[in-house]
Amino acid sequence: MVVGAGSIGIFVGGKLAVAGADVTFVGRPRLLDEITASGIRLTDLDGGDDSLPSGRFHVATEPDDVGSADLVLVAVKSAATAAAVRELTGKIRPGTVVLSLQNGIGNDTVIREILPNCVVLAGMVMFNVVHHEGGRFHRGTEGGLAVQDDPGLTSFLGVFEQAGLALDRYPDLRPVQWAKLLLNLNNPINALSGRPLREQLADRNYRRCLALAQREALAVMNRARIAPARLTPLPSTVVARLLTVPDGVFRRVFGRVLAVDPMARSSMADDLALGRKTEISWLCGEIVGLGAMVGLPTPVNQRLIELIVAAEQGDRRTWTGAELFDQLRAAHASGR
Repeated sequence: MVVGAGSIGIFVGGKLAVAGADVTFVGRPRLLDEITASGIRLTDLDGGDDSLPSGRFHVATEPDDVGSADLVLVAVKSAATAAAVRELTGKIRPGTVVLSLQNGIGNDTVIREILPNCVVLAGMVMFNVVHHEGGRFHRGTEGGLAVQDDPGLTSFLGVFEQAGLALDRYPDLRPVQWAKLLLNLNNPINALSGRPLREQLADRNYRRCLALAQREALAVMNRARIAPARLTPLPSTVVARLLTVPDGVFRRVFGRVLAVDPMARSSMADDLALGRKTEISWLCGEIVGLGAMVGLPTPVNQRLIELIVAAEQGDRRTWTGAELFDQLRAAHASGR
């Protein structure tokens, strides 16, 4: 069962269904109606193309049949975690494996507190999915699924591998989550830019914005003795410095970063476009909270929060790279 049938949930659940799993998608009627009418088509930047007719999966707006599920994937936005998981209480079988596939830090802890009798594991989706009309969901970037290892996953490893989503298992997923959080600090920048990811990342001024946010995050993580995993060929500290190089140099050194679907945008950009609350509190907010805990100011990430909140409240202006960099550079200089 997939709780949170958005782009990520439908892509992962759909791939598992193609591999033969019996999958139920739980989510909002808008997307459920779409995939029921058209079926699901799953494509990717490597040329993959799978079709799943509506008779090959189930849909529901409430997780009433979760008692029959062997595996539950939680893919709701972080703000909705507690409310969504409470809907499972009294219905889910004790011992059921519940895998969080969400951004941010600590969603698995929230789930574990609500479902103490289940095997709750942290997970991370390391790729971007673009939703196109007509039930098409496109993986627009490289990456796989990273999960906290546990014997409870053993019986599911084969179907994930057959689905082309082999699980990268870690004894401790927290370093991976912090490393992914560093990458996700680009989400608000992309959302404020109004541009596709490839176009935004090709612009040095937007990358300088990301570098400011990442350097600030790395400073507070270092103070807190948090060592992020290395998800890229170079350490995070080196990547943060190289983000600021001229565009031509960046294209030569980081060409793979720009090898994404030309229309791919961050999930935060999608949320703003749909008038939904974003996950900014679970991204930049994590850095601001950690900074307060260790006694280091985080004005850059705080300013990104303010700009996203303003956009959520209707101030939907599009920021050029130079304008946004001026905002964040001024915040950094103020040290507030």
